[in-house]
Amino acid sequence: MPNKQESNRSNIPICQAPDPLLKKPDLRVCWGATDCHAHICGPHSIYPYSPQRIYTPPDALLPQYQSLLETLGIERAVLVQPSIYADDNRALLNALGTNPKHLRGVAVVNTNITDSYLEELHHAGVRGVRCNIVDLADAKGILPMDNLRYLADKIAPFGWHMEFLMHANEFPDLNQILKEFPVPVVLGHLGYIKTSHGIHDRGFQNLLALMREGRAWVKLTGPYRISSFAQPPYSDTNAFAQALLEANSNQLVWGSDWPHVMVKGFMPNDADLLDLLINWVPDSLLREKILRENPARLYQFN
Repeated sequence: MPNKQESNRSNIPICQAPDPLLKKPDLRVCWGATDCHAHICGPHSIYPYSPQRIYTPPDALLPQYQSLLETLGIERAVLVQPSIYADDNRALLNALGTNPKHLRGVAVVNTNITDSYLEELHHAGVRGVRCNIVDLADAKGILPMDNLRYLADKIAPFGWHMEFLMHANEFPDLNQILKEFPVPVVLGHLGYIKTSHGIHDRGFQNLLALMREGRAWVKLTGPYRISSFAQPPYSDTNAFAQALLEANSNQLVWGSDWPHVMVKGFMPNDADLLDLLINWVPDSLLREKILRENPARLYQFN
């Protein structure tokens, strides 16, 4: 990893590391439970980060993550390409190759991607592409739809989805914007809307509409990214989780968001984050659906 002096010279903030304490959660998860959102970062000496990155994480390596999964009792995982690598998917593909039965991936690609590379990614376990909308310079509420539709048409034959890193509240007409979009869409962090906006926010309500129609999925991830509270249990996220659950429990998955990049202040423990499902989804059968059955459909686990 670049040293602190190097990072300071380039004005790229260094992230704090995840909590190293491995502890058992109170929640006993079902067999086949899946963490649908985690990142592998590094080794930086082998897979250097993009000069255009907006943060520098410490190495967060696959063996460390696998130890966490074992402690939590989680069998399967979905690795999402972090922005630090832009569209260089080598670290992701290397990780996927270590356990193709239990690992799937979400890659970052350009619109000029070839069909042969898409086939290579699919064979490696990739089941979706990620598009970073948060950091786009375009005005709020505007998506580069021509490029997105072009890319969606290319991935549609593979049965993939498109994952947006975006704030739902910034797109109040999301259901109209994505009308007749060629592939399912996925949003993380419960819609990535600050809880202060409330569940009646127009963008969030239209995200719920997309879920009811089966056109959008939402990840129950990153409550610390939207909550007004600094530490678990982030009780102000409960209403958002309940609204998502009522909209369509078939379109929900859970993820740890490990290694929690760019978290400032208190770093939550992953066992405590998993235990939030007890409040978010009190019904054990629904939790089983969210942890196992839904991910199996979305990410094509056999």
